[in-house]
Amino acid sequence: MSRNTPPTAKRVPTERLHHGDTVIDEYAWLTDKEDPDTISYLEAENAYLKQETAHLADLQEQVFQEIKGRTQETDLSVPSRKGAWWYFTRTEEGKQYAVSSRVPATGDEPPEIQPGKVLDHEQVLLDGNELAGDSPFFSVGTSAVSPDGTMLAYSTDYKGAERFTLRFKNLTTGETLPDEIEDIFYGGAWSADGSTFFYTRVDDAWRPYQVYRHTLGTQDDVLVYEESDERYWVGIGLTRSERYLVLGAGSKITSEVRLLAADDPSGEFQLVRPRETGVEYGIEHAGDFFYVLHNKDAENFEIATAPLGSPGEWTPLIGHREDTRLLEIDAFENHAVVHFRRDGLTGLRILPKDADAYEIDFPEPLYDVGPAGNPEFSTGRLRLAYTSMITPPSVYDYDLATHELILLKQRPVLGGYDPGDYEQVREWATAEDGTRVPISIVRRKDAAKPAPTVLYGYGSYETSIDPSFSVARLSLLDRGFVFAIAHVRGGGEMGRRWYEEGKMTRKKNTFTDFVAAAKHLKAAGWSERVIARGGSAGGLLMGAVGNLAPEEFAGVVAEVPFVDALNTILDPSLPLTVIEWDEWGDPLHNSDVYAYMKSYTPYENVDGRPYPPILAITSLNDTRVLYHEPAKWIARLRAVANGGPFLLKTEMGAGHGGRSGRYDAWREEAFALSWIIERGTA
Repeated sequence: MSRNTPPTAKRVPTERLHHGDTVIDEYAWLTDKEDPDTISYLEAENAYLKQETAHLADLQEQVFQEIKGRTQETDLSVPSRKGAWWYFTRTEEGKQYAVSSRVPATGDEPPEIQPGKVLDHEQVLLDGNELAGDSPFFSVGTSAVSPDGTMLAYSTDYKGAERFTLRFKNLTTGETLPDEIEDIFYGGAWSADGSTFFYTRVDDAWRPYQVYRHTLGTQDDVLVYEESDERYWVGIGLTRSERYLVLGAGSKITSEVRLLAADDPSGEFQLVRPRETGVEYGIEHAGDFFYVLHNKDAENFEIATAPLGSPGEWTPLIGHREDTRLLEIDAFENHAVVHFRRDGLTGLRILPKDADAYEIDFPEPLYDVGPAGNPEFSTGRLRLAYTSMITPPSVYDYDLATHELILLKQRPVLGGYDPGDYEQVREWATAEDGTRVPISIVRRKDAAKPAPTVLYGYGSYETSIDPSFSVARLSLLDRGFVFAIAHVRGGGEMGRRWYEEGKMTRKKNTFTDFVAAAKHLKAAGWSERVIARGGSAGGLLMGAVGNLAPEEFAGVVAEVPFVDALNTILDPSLPLTVIEWDEWGDPLHNSDVYAYMKSYTPYENVDGRPYPPILAITSLNDTRVLYHEPAKWIARLRAVANGGPFLLKTEMGAGHGGRSGRYDAWREEAFALSWIIERGTA
């Protein structure tokens, strides 16, 4: 294969049905990863990519060494108290995966634990490096210690397909039990006595739809719940008090909860309140009552209380506010913590049982904060995680008696990092319909303006991209780049309405908001060459803005991108499709939805205009966004569009999150950043 000659994706056309009309999709054969032609094509694409980016090898290695050099490779997390043990994780220089451990609790404070030094009485729970062995991919889906601290349930995946094998380890003897359950989903929950573990299975469309009960030492697991409605998925958990098992069924817009006393694992789950279309709720045990977070007649959610004997009878406690989206409530013995979102930022509100509620103040203009590592039900402290675009991830204890924030650990950033060298600001773009769209910006204070800029976006599922810190991002900032996040509609940054205005037949607001943000950064003097970046549903955003305003971008990085959205959402047999109809609409049964999706889906709307250079990154074993979407998209860009180049990178042994080991992940990020740096400085 000669340089500058990309692979050609051409074979006998395949007929596909599009809402009653027969059309020809010349790349449909790429959907079969068992087809030798498909594998050969993807491997040829990787070879072509290697040729086209060979000149970036030195820069890629330099960026990798920068990421590595700023990271304290041998490190440990802040220990977290649970019962008679302190739990923590270790990382060691040269090793890809973390090691989870615990030490006995002999007092209120953890013993002195040092990075790289194993204590005599330290017990290793899981060593990811040992479990991974020589496998190119490794992931843990479940890691749950029984309430009495004697058993560990853990599950592993060696392909990236997010289908796990569940095993059990006796923490008293160190023995791994013969019990082994294959093909399960994430999560799970123990009974109070540690004799029984509940887990979920998925159907052919990768929908978790069954909850099973496994009694240790037995083989015949019991199906305790099956969800027949294909729009709903299920999950199982244990309250912080460890008094109740919580079985939840939910669609994108509706939820339903069942409860079972954790000391009665063979009993029947009791329904809290029947599902009502459009009503979402969750329940938290607070000792002698329940908290309920719900959105019935409350767009941004409100909090109610309910008696133990009648959890479906809700008494209002914290009412709805137009400016505040309530995210979750964590219940403890003598207080509760509300995690909320207001003005595009997260916050924490404390609800003491015998005093007035109040909020915790934080000094920076941009930040992200949330509860973290609070397994104990009876505690006078709140463990929280805090970060900003210039403050590395930090762990605090908040003392409820003194209202003092106690810094326990801030992630070290080696190499002389000084947050005072950087600035973060909030700007607002004006969208086509007059809506003000927030943009979070970070740069070096001494960088020139305007500067090359990476503009990141997502904008789906009410998922917020909050202003947080990144070690890898410093390799851009220290080269004079601006990094910005466009908090576009479809995300949750500005509340539930912000999400509603960027989904279904208002999805195009997500794309026009992003373009407005790019234009604003240029007009306000921040940016010159803007490189757009996004992944998954954010990859759909990348493809859409590439079609909408290709002239605004000097490059586009689309990671595991959902760019063939119409074809995917038309096929109920594919993973997640029916569940997704509440997010995108149902084009299979609604002609208006079909026409609307067809008008914006990236793959369907490529034309002959000049496009910027595009780098698409995907994984062969991705279950969430199948690899063939970016493969088809890049093939069509080459066939139809001008400009480019259009490059495709396929990880042949990974899933939706890319490569699993931390050094491998750093190298992949270094590759993407080296491509971005070239685009920004070309």
